[in-house]
Amino acid sequence: MERRLAAILFYDVVGFSSAMGRDEAATRRAVISNQKDLIGPLADSHNGRLIQVLGDGGFMEFSSAVEATQFAVAMQNAVTNRNLEMPREGRFVYRIGINIGDVGVDGDFVYGDGVNTAARLEALAQPGGICVHQNVRDQLHGRLDLDFEDLGKVKVKNINQPVHAYQVSLNEKTASMAALPSFETSKPRRRSRMLPIAAACAVVLAIIATFIWQPWTQSVELASVDKMAFSLPDKPSLAVLPFVNMSDDPSQEHFSDGLTEDLITDLSRISGLFVVARNSTFVYKGQSVNIAQVAEKLGVRYVLEGSVRRVDDQIRVNAQLIDATTGGHIWAERYDGVVDDIFEVQDTFIRKIAKALAINLTEEEKVEIALGQTSDIKAREVFQEGWDSFLNYSAKDNAAAVERFKKAIKIDPQYGRAHAALGLAYLRGCQQRWNKQLGMSAGEANAKALSALEETQKHPSSLANVAASNINLYNGKYSVAQTEATLAVAKDPNDPEAYIAMAWSLITTDQPDAGLEMVNRAMRLNPTYPSYYILALGMAHYTKGDLEKAAEVFSAALERDQTATELAVVLAAIYAHMGRLDKAHETLQLWKPGASQGELQHAPYSYHFPYTWSGRPEIVKQIVDGLHLAALPPGNQLANLIAGLQDTSVNTRIKAAEMIARFGPRGSEAVPALIDMLGDEKKSIRLAAVVALGKIGTAAEPALPELRALRDQPRVGYDAKKAIQKISGE
Repeated sequence: MERRLAAILFYDVVGFSSAMGRDEAATRRAVISNQKDLIGPLADSHNGRLIQVLGDGGFMEFSSAVEATQFAVAMQNAVTNRNLEMPREGRFVYRIGINIGDVGVDGDFVYGDGVNTAARLEALAQPGGICVHQNVRDQLHGRLDLDFEDLGKVKVKNINQPVHAYQVSLNEKTASMAALPSFETSKPRRRSRMLPIAAACAVVLAIIATFIWQPWTQSVELASVDKMAFSLPDKPSLAVLPFVNMSDDPSQEHFSDGLTEDLITDLSRISGLFVVARNSTFVYKGQSVNIAQVAEKLGVRYVLEGSVRRVDDQIRVNAQLIDATTGGHIWAERYDGVVDDIFEVQDTFIRKIAKALAINLTEEEKVEIALGQTSDIKAREVFQEGWDSFLNYSAKDNAAAVERFKKAIKIDPQYGRAHAALGLAYLRGCQQRWNKQLGMSAGEANAKALSALEETQKHPSSLANVAASNINLYNGKYSVAQTEATLAVAKDPNDPEAYIAMAWSLITTDQPDAGLEMVNRAMRLNPTYPSYYILALGMAHYTKGDLEKAAEVFSAALERDQTATELAVVLAAIYAHMGRLDKAHETLQLWKPGASQGELQHAPYSYHFPYTWSGRPEIVKQIVDGLHLAALPPGNQLANLIAGLQDTSVNTRIKAAEMIARFGPRGSEAVPALIDMLGDEKKSIRLAAVVALGKIGTAAEPALPELRALRDQPRVGYDAKKAIQKISGE
């Protein structure tokens, strides 16, 4: 077996997998073009031998460290110059690693630790940069005028001893070197009169190059802090884009989505980070992404993107962290191995990202990151299928989610997040009256949610606290709900759902201002928030008594998304209480499109608001009353109802009085007709009139003498006293 000393150089494309995910054909063409037009000719001119092309890169052999380094500098300069002429999607950045050492030779192939070390050095290089072993730097001393950054001794995979690595500083020295022509050193050269001119031109080119080729930067679109939709937080801010599924099997989407969600979940538990929620980053799934625009829209400085390729039990994960304001790559890594190690890979990524952003994880955060997770890859995949269905927010998808969560729990009974998600799905089935799709009554769905809650508490996680808060709040345990929401925020300060849970616990206990603050925090963490955030926001204003602001919030949301019909219900009720009955009727039809007048008037009887208010049950009753008014036929509704008070039918008269009661003070025109009803011989008619007058309030003062006369009557007397108190304060 032949052995020799050789300079080995590895290179590869940064973000190759992501580019392939966006446009595979164009990416292949661009990489092949760079190989053919730039890399190959430059290697030839520096006496380099291409040993193998690796798809997104390759490795070469040079006879000396000097030639290998000259080639590396020339290659990075040539790629940078080409990128200046290319559209953004056609630009590629390379990393290069160089080692000199003993290699084994087998025909045209070389192998051994010298080769492996060069490959590991390439992975240590900055995007657009060159990383060399100490022995290469020593060989260059006195031969090439370059500056180096000492990276120290680095432990790398599959190499027994730490590698002492250096980054080549890309500055005016490398720019000048790249501007000089290269010659084949093995051929004698004749001095030409043109050389002085060429040298002068080279100096000019070097000066220009210092402005064009800056260390590890490309001419890319940068995010502007001034253009950001939100002010940057006072700590590192991050958005994790959906990892691209590079597998041939589309069913692996759940796997890549699950990896992304786990990274978001784990990173969000780090108090020193601001992490945008899943809903706001997954809108970019399947799109060609402009990093700068993403950062500006979401109000973050850093963006994490990556890709996943899975074949059977083998997996490759690429990830890179980008500073959108500079275009610089803060951290990048590739993992190749077995799928069962993916949880360890995620844990490693989290720690390295935190380190790259100069964040020290507390011991509590290290523990929190592992809470509620599973170590069973099949359970994780099944859970992700359920979670995707749960997020679709429909009766059918909610039922499908329940089945997937139950299956995940069957695979791993200790899977805390699955228990919590199951409880939330059952609760949603109860709250939204999607219980029929679950094959049970609303009460049974609530019982299932409570049962899941018991299991959830055995497997703590921030999602478990969110579930506990929502389930307890629905069941009237307001203080417990607030405590659980507080714990959820403490465990995961970047989870918008924790803040929404906290918001509802405050709004329903008559603390709307504090609730508004929580909703706004949730919306900042999740800029493309779902419509149920708007429900909390609008109801906070409604609880404050600010109907105008509540209507403004709901109306603006419906203009953006007319499918958010659960908002139309509440908006219709608010319009009705504002006296805008025709607008209320029109809005109600968004909730029940195509419904007949009879169906609209029946709908309020089946409506169920997801929460009740502690100490203020009238809040939900007002919403239902507003729906009844909104369901009235268009026209002069109050006049029609007053006419109904004088109908010959007892039932018609009672129903008219009940509907007028829903008008409250705006029903004052009906006071004379209602006073007439107080003298009716039928007790049921007198009682309906008494209740309506009490609802009208102070405007019903002319009815006080008749009401006082009824105070001693059985049944009617009790309600008469209540009506008098509301009208006069007696």
